[in-house]
Amino acid sequence: MPLLHNRVNNEELRLRMLAEKEPRTTISFYQYFPIQNPLEFRNTWYKDLTALQVFGRIYVAQEGVNAQISVPNSKLEELRMYLYQYPALNGLRLNIAVDDDGKSFWVLRIKVRDKIVADGIEDPSFSMENKGKYVNAEEMNTLLEDENTIVVDMRNHYEFEVGHFVRAIEIPSDTFREQLPMAVEMLKGSEHKNIVMYCTGGIRCEKASAYMKHMGFDNVYHLEGGVINYANQLNKLGLESKFIGKNFVFDQRLGERITQDVIASCHQCGKPSDTHTNCKNEACHLLFIQCEECAKKMKGCCSNECVSVMELPEEERKELRKGKDLGRNIFNKSKQRLDEYKQIWSSQDS
Repeated sequence: MPLLHNRVNNEELRLRMLAEKEPRTTISFYQYFPIQNPLEFRNTWYKDLTALQVFGRIYVAQEGVNAQISVPNSKLEELRMYLYQYPALNGLRLNIAVDDDGKSFWVLRIKVRDKIVADGIEDPSFSMENKGKYVNAEEMNTLLEDENTIVVDMRNHYEFEVGHFVRAIEIPSDTFREQLPMAVEMLKGSEHKNIVMYCTGGIRCEKASAYMKHMGFDNVYHLEGGVINYANQLNKLGLESKFIGKNFVFDQRLGERITQDVIASCHQCGKPSDTHTNCKNEACHLLFIQCEECAKKMKGCCSNECVSVMELPEEERKELRKGKDLGRNIFNKSKQRLDEYKQIWSSQDS
């Protein structure tokens, strides 16, 4: 079956999106459910969602779907009804972005994957059916007040750096597949305590809660809809936020502010800052935190070397970019923090 895809230049699509007059809403959603033919499902969605002028990133696998998208406000209800026609998606929670200008995406990409979240789990007896209990924002706040509750952040290290729940434990890793066995190792001896797991939109912590149950942990909870849904519930119910700082998101915004606290630092000068950016040198494209002063001084680059590259003619810069896969090029402090955590664990065991 041929793969349906867009044929228009990416930059032209970006300019078209910026020129749009109608506001857009940024949404994320996921659902674990069996899909017999992911490629056929993918092509159907690509055709139908293109007709609804949906932009964004969607992963399809035999285990379900995972989506971060934007849709014109006038078509939001039509999109909802389209999704709800699938029995497994009927009544699906759509996480509406918290701090949103609608300019999050400008092209629709739907990819078929082995899994909608790469987990590294190969045990055939593992099942998503035995997962942790959902908690809402009010229940989350109540659990956080209990000293016997262990709160586990199942996001990547660079997400934790700019914002997290009070008392949250970081699993210092680059990938979800690394985090799962690390979480089990870190929480040994706590099999009967309350363990609350959370992530950005719910997809990772839902699978993590099932994995922890599979590994013998009894009282496992996970935050329904993740930080995004938590923030929306805070606004509706007037609750105090136990999440401090910024929630990293995987779109053009690179973050949505939950509280005004700035808990991270510029990776170049060390001043308080929580603004993620990608190095302007596309042959580098490093994801890092940069304050306004350093952005101006370094011309949006991560190093003097990259500033020098940006001064080269475009043709030379193109040559430097050829054949480079920069998908995981991230300013990485996680290994250092892992060593620090190991020292803490060893002192607690002794």
